Order: sequence, then structure tokens, then C-alpha cells
Amino acid sequence: MQNYSIGLSGLSAAQKALDIIGNNIANAATEGYHRQRIELTPEYSSQVGSVLLGGGVDIAGITRMIDSLLEKEILRQQSSLAQASRELTTLRTVETTLGEFSTGGGLSNAIDKFFNALQDLSAHPTEITWQSQVVTAADTMASRFRTLGEFLSTLETQIRLEAENLIESVNTLTSQIAELNDKIEGIEITGGQANNLRDQRDQCITELSELIGVETLAREYGVVDVTAGGISVVTGTSVTELEVGLDENSKLGISVADAYNYNTDVDGGKIGGLLSLKNALVSDIHNDLDDLAIAIIQQINQYHVQGVGSEGSFTGLTGWTNTSGDLSDFSSLSDGTMYIRIIDTTTGAITRQPISIDADDDDAGCDTLTDVKNAIDALTGVSATLNSSNQLTITADTGYEFDFLPAVLPEPEPAPKTLLGTDPPVIAISGIYTGTTNSVFTCTVAGGGAGDNKIGITEGLKLQISKDGEWVKDLYVGSAYAAGDKLDLGDGLYVSLSIDVDNGKTAGDLRNGDNFQIKGFADTDTSGLLAAVGINTFFSGSGASDIAVCSDINAAPGRVATALGADMTDNTNALRLAGLKDQTLSSLNTMTPGEFYRRLVTNVGQEVSIKQMREDNIEAIVQNLSNQQSEISGVNINDEAAQLLIFEQMFQAMAKYLTIVQSTVSSIMEMV
Repeated sequence: MQNYSIGLSGLSAAQKALDIIGNNIANAATEGYHRQRIELTPEYSSQVGSVLLGGGVDIAGITRMIDSLLEKEILRQQSSLAQASRELTTLRTVETTLGEFSTGGGLSNAIDKFFNALQDLSAHPTEITWQSQVVTAADTMASRFRTLGEFLSTLETQIRLEAENLIESVNTLTSQIAELNDKIEGIEITGGQANNLRDQRDQCITELSELIGVETLAREYGVVDVTAGGISVVTGTSVTELEVGLDENSKLGISVADAYNYNTDVDGGKIGGLLSLKNALVSDIHNDLDDLAIAIIQQINQYHVQGVGSEGSFTGLTGWTNTSGDLSDFSSLSDGTMYIRIIDTTTGAITRQPISIDADDDDAGCDTLTDVKNAIDALTGVSATLNSSNQLTITADTGYEFDFLPAVLPEPEPAPKTLLGTDPPVIAISGIYTGTTNSVFTCTVAGGGAGDNKIGITEGLKLQISKDGEWVKDLYVGSAYAAGDKLDLGDGLYVSLSIDVDNGKTAGDLRNGDNFQIKGFADTDTSGLLAAVGINTFFSGSGASDIAVCSDINAAPGRVATALGADMTDNTNALRLAGLKDQTLSSLNTMTPGEFYRRLVTNVGQEVSIKQMREDNIEAIVQNLSNQQSEISGVNINDEAAQLLIFEQMFQAMAKYLTIVQSTVSSIMEMV
């Protein structure tokens, strides 16, 4: 009977509505749950005359209250928030570790103390107290570098390990999504509705978005395809597993498992944050710290190898081990010449011998460490050895010492030298060359007669001085000159002419056209060989993680190379070393070491501020979107309670309706 159908449909609809309301209330606190609503439509069964009689109520379906566009935007913003939060946490750790605002100060303070110690040493170049202070300050600075370098190296390793762990979570979630896709499709392809399973699947996608940036594509029967990091990881019920690894440039990336085709440009989620940290943020900080350490090592060593300390010249020096003996493999080398100064301790005779270095193996000269060893062996007074670790050792023969001082030789260069006078004067050279490049001073006699001219007597007798072929000045050595007086050549060098009375000389004759040369050295190793192989260096190491004061300097602070002059008591090299504090370096973007490090610290602070602002902004966006989502999909207990009362009353009314119908039918049957 139609009346019974109406009543039963009402009871069924009310019962189903109560079930849905109960499910909503039960899941009011369930993360990822979307409120469901029963959709009712009137059912029409027959038409009597012009009247269409109702047939009760029909359950059209159960709707999951969801805004797909809003959900996608929430996924995107949550993914961005997870990345920003991960980056911010690590950068704050780095900022704290730099420790520039700690009580003892950070690396910046250690760098300043090192250069200040060198400045103090320049005032007391031969005193052990100040030499030891330099070594102590250098050890402290190197220790700070190593602490930061090791921390950053460990941090980069931890970032990779964390990314590997998270990618396993990604693979687990994608498997769950594919499994839920299968269940949802199985139910809905037969006309059913799997709203709760959809919520579970969408919650998995939400969790996935917090790990890595995702994109979704809805298909029929409730199936959703998922792309993560630009890779399709879920297609229907199929799953593609991912892995984390390093590409050929040592950058961290993700790839399809066992494909090894790593994509390093991945945004979103914690993994996106980890890749950004490893490939850019932390990596850039580490590279800058290494650049600073390398610049200090190279610049200090470049000056140090040429000088000597209060312990004087050397009888033996040993460099560090090298991975290759081929000079073309040394990135810091260039074509040039290394000069070794050899002193005969018996006679006091000093010579300076050149060794040509062919760093790129395209010119004449030494292109291997073996060639360098052989070239040194060919010199009188020194020899060299090279072990299997490409470690070069230079040793003085008995009765000899050596060094690499740029000190001017006490006499003019042996050739070319032309002194044709019958009784030529003794020529002595002194001073410390202050020029910035290696130069040759040529002294040519002029102004006298055709024959012998006597120093201190002949009117107008002079030396014409040219530097690298360009005339500089004339120095008069005739009637107004007192034999033995020093004459200023320029650039810190002096020449004096005297009569060798000890050997019975009486005249000091010069002739027009007589000439001799004096070499001024600003750099006795234009190739960089000594610093590259560790001969007479102050620092060892190739970056922040292994910078250290060389062991022989630590053992003997008197080896700190303060002097460049022949008497080895000056402070010229100490001043040069201390001056590096205020010297702008091309390898540091034309900044001083202190400026470069302060910029590094400032950049970290700026990154922290930017990431904090970004996190705050995204959090506000996510909160706003969540509020909108809650209005659409959230369960309001009060609203559900009100709906509960409505359908409870509906159920009771329909039950009463059926009772009345039953009573009416019974009365009719009794009448019949």
C-alpha cells in the first residue's frame, strides 16, 4: 500500500540521517574528516486525475562537504609552510653556532685577535713572548674555523640522512594512497559512496604535502592521481617509489628509485626545505666559510714563505703530503719562478738561484715535483727528496743554509756587469725593497772622461739609474761624493761605492758606459709553489674544516717569519702579515677578511629574518584557509544536535503516522 511506503521511506530516511549525524559527531575531532550531509528528494509514485500524489521521500545520496579548490590551496600553503619552517629551524641553529653574540665572541673576534697579535709582534719581532702570542691567537682562530667547518659538514650529512628518512615516509604514504584509491574505486564503481575512505585518502595526501610539494588530479570513481616533486608517484592504484641522492655536482635531489636521475629543484614540504638547505642555504654558508679560510691560508702563507723569523735561515724544510706530483693538478699554481737564496756559512757568500715552474705544462720549466726536486739537487749547497706521498723536503748541505728572502744581494748581480776601470770601486747594495713588483735597476756610468774616472774626485761623474728600462734619476759620485756614502736608488734600496783599501786598492776607477744591475724582489715565488707544497708555510689545510697552524711553527714560535731583510732583524714581513687585516682580496669579493665574515654573519641573520617573516605570513594564510575549510567541512556540534532533534522528531512522527495508518486499516477491515 502506498501509505505504508510513504511511512517506511520516512523512517528509512530519518534513520539514515541519524546515522550520518552520529558519524559526524563521532568524528568531530578527527583530523581530515569532512562533514557529511544526507541529500533527500521527494518521491512521486502516481497521479490521480490532475493531482500528483507523493510517494514519500527518497535518499538521493550522501554529500561530503568539501571545496576542492580550497583544499588544493590548503595543500599548497601547508607544503610551503613546512618548507619555510624546516629552513628556519636549521638557519637558527647555524646562527646560534656562529656565536657572534656569545660572551667570548665568535670567529670574527678570533680573526681580529690574530691580526692584532701580528701587529703587536711587528713592534717586538724577535721576542719570544710576542711570537708565542701570535701562535696562540692563530691556534684559537683555526680552532674556531674547524669547529664551524665540522659543524656545517655534519649538518649537511644530517640533512641528507633526514631527507632519506623522509623519502621512506613519502613512499609509505603513496602506497597507502594507492591502496585507498583501489578501495574507493571498488566501492564507487558499483554505485556506492566511500566518503570516509576518501577522507582517509585525502588525509594521507595532506600528510604527504607536508613532506614534499604535491599536485593532485581527480579521476572518475573517486580516484586521485598524485605528483610529488615533479614525479608521478600515484597513478590510480600504481605507485612509483622515490629515492634521495647526490647528483654529479654533489647536490641533493630526488629521483625515481634506481633511476639515479636526481632532480635538485624541488619545492615544498620538509624535503623541499632540506634540499634548499643542502644545495643553497647551508652550502653557501659553508662555501663562504671555506673561501674565507682559504684566503687567509693562502695570503698568510704567500707572505710567510718568503720571510724568516728570529731563528734565521734554514738547514731543512719539509712540506706536506700531496695527492699528485703533477704541478698542473695544483689549482693555486701558475707559471712563474721560485728563487732560493743559498748562504755559504763559512765564507758568507750569498747567491740567489731561480727555479722555473711550468704549472700548465706548456712551457719550459718544472712541470712535476720530481722536476722541482731535480732542479734543487742541481744547485750547489742544497739538495731535495720526494717521498711516495709527494712530500718535498729541502736540505742544506754541510756548511750551508738557505731561505727564500727577497733581501737584496749585498753586491750587484754577477751578470750582466761591466766595470772596465783599472781599479774599480767596491759596490755595496743594502735596504729592503718596497716595490710591488719584481724590478731590475740598471746603473750606468756617465759624465766623466773617456778613460778612468775616480769616485769622489772626477767632476760630474754620475750613475744613471733606470728601473725596468725607464730612467729614474741620476746619482752623482764625483767630486761631491764621499766614498762609502749610501745613495738612494728608490723603493727602499741603496747603493754605495767605496775603495777596497783592505786589498790595497787606492783609486775607485769608473769608465763611461760601465754598468751593473740590482734586482729588487717583491715576490720570490711568483709561481706559488712554496705555499702550494707547504714549504715554510704558517698554516696548513684546504678549508675551514682542517685549517691549522703548521706543526713546526707550533713547536718553534721563533719560526714566525717577521723579517725580509738580510740581517733578519727587521719587522717588514710582520707588518705585511698584519696588514692583511685591512687588505681587500679579490677572492673575497674585494673585501677584507673581517668584512667578508661580518657579511656572512649578516646574511645568515637576514635569511633568518626573511624565513621568519615568510613563516608568519604563510601561517596566517593557512589559518585563514583553515577557518574557511572549517565553515564548509567542519563539524559544529550545536548544528548537528539541532539536526539530530529534527530527524528524531521526523522518525517519531513517521512512526506515529504508520501507527495511524495501521489503525485505520484495521478499522476498515473490521467494518468489512
